[in-house]
Amino acid sequence: MATTVKNKKTAPLGTADAMHIRPFSIRRVVKESFDTFSLELDPLSGEKGHKFAPGQFNMLYVYGVGEVPISISGDPTRHKTLTHTTREVGTVTRAMRNLKVGDTLGVRGPFGSSWPVEDAVGNDVVIVAGGIGLAPLRPVIYYILAHREKYGKVVLLYGTRTPEDILFRKDLEKWRSRFDLETLLTVDRATGAWKGNVGVVTTLIGRAPFDPLNCVAMVCGPEIMMRFTVLELQKRGVEEDKTFISMERNMKCGIGLCGHCQLGPTFVCKEGPVYCYRDLKDVFIKREM
Repeated sequence: MATTVKNKKTAPLGTADAMHIRPFSIRRVVKESFDTFSLELDPLSGEKGHKFAPGQFNMLYVYGVGEVPISISGDPTRHKTLTHTTREVGTVTRAMRNLKVGDTLGVRGPFGSSWPVEDAVGNDVVIVAGGIGLAPLRPVIYYILAHREKYGKVVLLYGTRTPEDILFRKDLEKWRSRFDLETLLTVDRATGAWKGNVGVVTTLIGRAPFDPLNCVAMVCGPEIMMRFTVLELQKRGVEEDKTFISMERNMKCGIGLCGHCQLGPTFVCKEGPVYCYRDLKDVFIKREM
């Protein structure tokens, strides 16, 4: 019988530190797709590293423009380099996309709750990502593979709109070559020379090799994708308290002051972005929310 699984309410910084912007230098810019990019950052303040838990986010500040909350998408076992992946969707992320190697970016954080990677030990783990939702889940995969002997079967189900929207292609190639990680990809619409699965990511759940009675599910993507994913997981027998979702798309200021992240009785910046589905389902199933 698997133990109770909880997402961690991890917020290591005090109030003063939470408002302190630390300068980081851009060491590498990676174009992931036509509108999505990753920034690899190194600290300029003499810090030895930047520890974070999978699922946490930072506030990234472009000097003279503004700041945005973005989940950390790098390896939590490597503390020196900090990686964020985002899509160009507004003024700040547009300015971020124009930054070059050597430019400076401000960082506040890390903030927020995290994926239950430690409490999932001994269980099968199924990771379901849609589009850019793979970015907040990538640290989970890094962490689990670094401690692979502690987990049962590990399954990654990843769906995008088209083959051109697939992120982290080098990582996916490595993961698909492993015998201890089942990686299944699908696209909504096949283009070019795509010969793989076609259909929404939920179509992969029924044939994914995991034990639903001894399983922890972690899901991130557009809200409608997460709703249907949770339903399909429930059809397989995965319990509500073993299913976790990320609501990071609702955040804005990062500390719950602006009210943009309020979702029913919860503030995503303060209590999220990772939630146990059981704790959020009464609000999550209401489409007008």
